[in-house]
Amino acid sequence: MKADINHVIRFHYRVFALPAGGEALESSFEREPLTVLLGHSGIIAGLERELIGKSSGDRFEVEIAAADAYGEVRPDFVQRVPKKFFREPAKLKPGMQTAVGTQQGPRLVTVKKVGMSVVDVDLNHPMAGKDLKFEVEVVEVREATPEELAHGHAHGPGGHQH
Repeated sequence: MKADINHVIRFHYRVFALPAGGEALESSFEREPLTVLLGHSGIIAGLERELIGKSSGDRFEVEIAAADAYGEVRPDFVQRVPKKFFREPAKLKPGMQTAVGTQQGPRLVTVKKVGMSVVDVDLNHPMAGKDLKFEVEVVEVREATPEELAHGHAHGPGGHQH
């Protein structure tokens, strides 16, 4: 079966920042494959497009431009947040990643500067602005269940657990 929108695909991946040559930024080969319901924004757009048409056992490499990965760096995404919104404000240090509470739930941020009562944080994804190279191995492709389609995500190993 070839992967398409509304199919569930399980795959291993290794991702590198371009230009290549360094260590992988992240890899799934040492754990469960990632499981995604295609067409439901579960992964970056560029990688999802490349998975369409692939079958179990396929291996490929692809380079994804920043715009189709985690987006370009947005300077306006640096904001000043009162310390009261952090769980352990005394432990905050520039460069660390932490979660800050928002109306939409917790959001991962990178600490830029810690002041007396406020913290400057960068809301950009840590891989924003980076062109990426993926090494991918497709493990399984299957049709999504009606429940997965209704929920908008894959269930089971490597997917969402209810």
